[in-house]
Amino acid sequence: MELLLETVALFCLKLAYETEDSSPILRDDPIMSDYEREVFGLLVRRGDIEGIQFRVAHCVSLAMDAIGSVDTPLGRELHRLSADFRNAQKMEQLEEPVIALKDYLKDIQ
Repeated sequence: MELLLETVALFCLKLAYETEDSSPILRDDPIMSDYEREVFGLLVRRGDIEGIQFRVAHCVSLAMDAIGSVDTPLGRELHRLSADFRNAQKMEQLEEPVIALKDYLKDIQ
């Protein structure tokens, strides 16, 4: 789960901050410090669903701004997928929506 969460954060930050003429954002970049696998791992071990959702929501918000908000087809789909993630009430309910988010963000890179 931690790797999936880190990947979602990475793809969001890539959409938000990466440009064609710059170096790619990598997992070990300083911008990823709050979204590292270890940070998510601690939240998962604690069962802190709200903490996980808060961190992912922040990243998704940055990605949403980068793709033009919910006024665009890409933004509407990202909003729908992130709503499924936000609505999860138990740790077991996070896996399917986070996989869908990861796959979608990967596709729109």
